Amino acid sequence: MAVDLLVKGGTIATSNGVFEGCVAIDDGKITAIGKEAAMPQAERVINASGLFVLPGIIDAHVHFREPGLEYKEDFRTGSMAAAAGGVATVVDMPNVVPPTQDAPAFKLKLERALQKCLVDFAILGVVIPTNIDKIQELAREGVIGYKIFMGETVGNLPSPDDWELVMAFEEIAKTGLRVCVHAENRPITTHLVNELKKKGRVDALAHLESRPAISEEEAIMRAVVFTKPFRTKLHIVHVSSSNGVEAIKLAKSQGLPVTGETCPHYLLLDGVEAAKKLGTIVKMNPPVRTLDHAEALWNGLKTGVLDMIATDHSPHTREEKVKESVWDAIAGWPGVETMVPVMLNEVNRGRLSITEIAKYMSEGPAKVWSMYPQKGSLSVGADGDLTIVDLRKQHTIKAENLHSKSKITPFDGWTVKGAPVYTIVGGRVVMENGQVVEDGGRGKLIKPLKQP
Repeated sequence: MAVDLLVKGGTIATSNGVFEGCVAIDDGKITAIGKEAAMPQAERVINASGLFVLPGIIDAHVHFREPGLEYKEDFRTGSMAAAAGGVATVVDMPNVVPPTQDAPAFKLKLERALQKCLVDFAILGVVIPTNIDKIQELAREGVIGYKIFMGETVGNLPSPDDWELVMAFEEIAKTGLRVCVHAENRPITTHLVNELKKKGRVDALAHLESRPAISEEEAIMRAVVFTKPFRTKLHIVHVSSSNGVEAIKLAKSQGLPVTGETCPHYLLLDGVEAAKKLGTIVKMNPPVRTLDHAEALWNGLKTGVLDMIATDHSPHTREEKVKESVWDAIAGWPGVETMVPVMLNEVNRGRLSITEIAKYMSEGPAKVWSMYPQKGSLSVGADGDLTIVDLRKQHTIKAENLHSKSKITPFDGWTVKGAPVYTIVGGRVVMENGQVVEDGGRGKLIKPLKQP
């Protein structure tokens, strides 16, 4: 009998290396990998000659804004952006309306995602002072893990105090799931914002000055302290500084279950120059810093201190982003569609290898979020997720062409070499040569796999 899909003639790239081969997918799963002569017949054949075939890329940090904030984004537009960008699975953040804080809120989000999302998705539950007693309930519903905002958030969710964090980390440890934290020290940033406002500073650089690297470092170290007594699995999202890298390195050297991610904007942008050129558009929490911090982040990836690259895809309207005063502008911009192209450009520049793309953007996030080897691997029995890329394809990123509702990106106008040409989710082609296939079916909820 014929399988559903055969990808032939490509160069398969995993974290372990590259080799010529074919991938067969049937009923949503990879059924065979090997030479073409050994492959079954297929209903559809994709000729990937001259292309690299990667395990489906995972963006483990997106805000698709649904429910409650659909004027910014929703599961349809967000997942279209993901598919267009070569992303097969996303991990969605919980600061929506209502926040993903209990079983009813989880079920509401899940219902919306199943109706609209073109790619597979996992859902994080939020931990705030009033729902520590809901941590076990959320685990039973199927959250992939938890999110705690230690600093200022879009949506103004309250941060647990230190004793509440102790209680939360103990409860989360009982579930076996991982908690990720937005690590910034709120008193430090609040004080500096007030000082800069007194001086009349409203420029974009003032935002960078209000959130020094020590704020990130202190919050990471504090979270690590709460991890120690329970060995709670801890993930630090959007690490932006050399200080943050050193804090995670220290935790890992002590054998603690701590992981970290960084984002393309922290690796590729000079925060000072970007603030001068782009103004409030480049406002992000934590801020984009100077190139010495970027260099430390690259080193953190190369040495295994950081485990993945994600985007913090955080869409807003232009009216929310473009302001005279940086304090009136909201933080964040969409990133799920631009991540793969800008990082493939770094492969062409020699900063990354194609195997490191697989490591940091597929295998790494799958392992951190307990999806591996269902996700993040090219192996028989794994989900039939593939991101097929053309390293030779040169194009210019244009904000107006983004599939997100938010047409804002600091990468607008960048000419990059390397692009995703197919996004395949469970054997479904959801993007082909830049065109999103909206009628190709919907994604499924990814729950954490039981860990050995």
